[in-house]
Amino acid sequence: MPDLRDGETAEIKGSGAKPYQLKNVGGVYSCTCPAWRNQSVAIDQRTCKHLKKFRGDDAEAARLGTANTATSSSTIKSDAVAPELLLAESWNGEVDPSGWWLSEKLDGVRAFWDGTCFLSRNGNRFVAPDWFTSGLPETPLDGELWIGRKQFQRTVSIVRRSDASDHWNDVRYLIFDAPTLAHPFEQRIEAITEIVKSKQPKFAEVHRQTVCRNRDHLDEELERIETLGGEGLMLRRAGSLYVAGRSDALLKVKTFLDCEATVIAHEPGKGRHKGRLGALTVELANGIRCQVGTGFTDAQRNHAPAIGTVISLKYQELTDDGVPRFPVFAGMRTDISLTATSTVKEETSVPITVPSTKTVKRRFEFADGKSNKFWEISIQGTEVSVVYGRIGTAGQTNDKNFATAADAAKHAEKLIGEKTAKGYAEAN
Repeated sequence: MPDLRDGETAEIKGSGAKPYQLKNVGGVYSCTCPAWRNQSVAIDQRTCKHLKKFRGDDAEAARLGTANTATSSSTIKSDAVAPELLLAESWNGEVDPSGWWLSEKLDGVRAFWDGTCFLSRNGNRFVAPDWFTSGLPETPLDGELWIGRKQFQRTVSIVRRSDASDHWNDVRYLIFDAPTLAHPFEQRIEAITEIVKSKQPKFAEVHRQTVCRNRDHLDEELERIETLGGEGLMLRRAGSLYVAGRSDALLKVKTFLDCEATVIAHEPGKGRHKGRLGALTVELANGIRCQVGTGFTDAQRNHAPAIGTVISLKYQELTDDGVPRFPVFAGMRTDISLTATSTVKEETSVPITVPSTKTVKRRFEFADGKSNKFWEISIQGTEVSVVYGRIGTAGQTNDKNFATAADAAKHAEKLIGEKTAKGYAEAN
């Protein structure tokens, strides 16, 4: 029977027109079918008829038997309580970062060490091998389970396994705080450093902190980290205490803001994306909906994130109505769940406004003696298309999709107002 090497994918025909995708990530086999997704067991213990058909019943039975007979002492607790963690606000660009502590924002899995085991933000226990946790102190710690930049999906696939696999060799626990020490931040870091130095845990280390000199230093470091593929930076106010919940003493700094949302519908593609995903209609935890049409690879457009799954998206800012501006798909989130205001049914599409077939097109021109430019905008239902450039050329095109036709019209009016304010006049 065929099998999948680590990182490989395969398609298999299901009952619907669209095939399901099988994947092996770090030894965790998954399928995009609802039967696999809806199981209430650890992800490495799930199977379905498609995996059995592809790999064979014996191979799946052997894999699940190994997972179910794991002997690690770090088994999942059913009575785990969510730890009270310090959570960051977003830096608004106005707070002077001079004198704040600066560190890289890690794209890993947040993990609270309670002195005996790792807990997620939701209180779920990560089944880490004994050899991985050896040397960690009884003192509670706050940190991140991390493999490297752009390795979030692989990190999740490893730490959510229930068999304490050897894949944990690739993971490191980067410590950035000690929640139970009632001291200023600098003293907590000093205490953690001494603990790690004395215990010498093989797979844990203190996350590097530096003092931010000024705004230029912050900008330079942010550009450096993002160029290397990092997610961003964290700012910690000097002398601050560890408090549970959101605090302006801890700020995350990114070129883009981010959030999570639940997929509620797939929008068909047009042009070169015809026949595959064009955009996702998603719903934020507060019930706000928007469309995400960029940031996907060709493979992701061919195998769109399933309805009901949670994704991360990046955006520049929120509109007055609370809708993310210029949302970009940033990846899948299997480590968290959202409580949205609507109920999503598996494999069904949420009804949305059907775009009108009528196209409204307006052209504006600008001339100042040195340049002659044009700017055209077309609105068709939920889609806004802008073409701009020098008069006499084909120009450049910029297309955007919106959750509703009203949002598209509002956006178009705003753009037109900006252009007329710059001296553009509408042409017949």
